[in-house]
Amino acid sequence: MLGEVIDRIEDGDGLGERSGRRGLSPDDHYGALVRSIVGQQLSTKAARSIYERLLGHFGGSPPTPSEVLAADPEEMRAAAGLSRAKVTFLRSLAEHVLEGSLELERLDELPDEQVTAELVAVKGLGPWTADMFLLFHLQRPALMAGGALGIRRAVMIAYQLEELPDPAKLTQLAEPWRPYRSVACRYLWRSLDATPV
Repeated sequence: MLGEVIDRIEDGDGLGERSGRRGLSPDDHYGALVRSIVGQQLSTKAARSIYERLLGHFGGSPPTPSEVLAADPEEMRAAAGLSRAKVTFLRSLAEHVLEGSLELERLDELPDEQVTAELVAVKGLGPWTADMFLLFHLQRPALMAGGALGIRRAVMIAYQLEELPDPAKLTQLAEPWRPYRSVACRYLWRSLDATPV
């Protein structure tokens, strides 16, 4: 079942590289988190469009924390098509980074649980965003993003289940994937052609 998914994707263009995916995925941690906030609860297409407008507002590059805080919140919202809540979340992220309460350079060294704890301390970054950051940006090998609707939907299709598996069922199905559960999740996500970019 999972093997068939992997074979199908590898016969195509594979998983692709994080940094090169459609030219819009930032390599740096801050840029990836900005991208995550912008894309929360949106279709991939809508998220990409809004993110491109945000980049355009900041001269074609992801904004730095200082640029986010210096920007007029209402102008940034209108230019990019962001909700007021997302502007608040972007400002919260920038504040945490600048004040040092979120030390992005340390995230590579921390265990998954501690990365999650550091990220969810920022307004607007919840467990789902932390999982997606660990899975797609840090590319942690053993993470099981059991709460991600996309992963659950891909498993339902690949395993021909009648309904979406709940996180407990998904964790049970994913046991044989250890220690590479993240790799399996990336293949499953890609199988839906909805990989976050």
